[in-house]
Amino acid sequence: MPMRATAVDPGSHRLAGAEYEPSPNFDQRPQPAEISLLVIHAISLPPDQFGGPYIDDLFLNRLDTTAHPYFAGLGGRRVSAHACIFRDGSVTQYVPFDLRAWHAGESSYGGRSRCNDFSIGVELEGCDTKPFEEAQYVALAAIGRALLRAYPAITPARVAGHSDIAPDRKTDPGPHFDWARLRRDLEAAA
Repeated sequence: MPMRATAVDPGSHRLAGAEYEPSPNFDQRPQPAEISLLVIHAISLPPDQFGGPYIDDLFLNRLDTTAHPYFAGLGGRRVSAHACIFRDGSVTQYVPFDLRAWHAGESSYGGRSRCNDFSIGVELEGCDTKPFEEAQYVALAAIGRALLRAYPAITPARVAGHSDIAPDRKTDPGPHFDWARLRRDLEAAA
């Protein structure tokens, strides 16, 4: 069931209604008050395949690198997102929003590098070759509105794709992502 309405708890910096699986892959932000960017990602493990435990396993450092040939290149990676929206619209949060998740890598936005320092990363279970599900858009709109309320420096204009902040290395969320829909959903709430 997609998340339709949610809020960010001001004490825990966690989403109401989301499953919480704490990732060890985070650290303190240099300036927590500067959270001012929402980065949309897409992930599928193995590539172009959905379902299974592999996204959770990657973010929780328990991915069996022998389970699929593609996973061999992920051994030793320490990455995380703040949250992931799965194909059915269910949401898992891995890192509280006031902490720095390791989702952006080498990146830059608005002339500022190190986007992990000031951004929140939300993954969508998806890929460049297939459209996202309706349930994912419903959940993303709910989460986006909650983040805009909780962190006022994030505005509809300060929502970017991973491809926007790391264009030489990333393509996600990809050509099937409906940016116009997300912007309408967020601007209606702003």
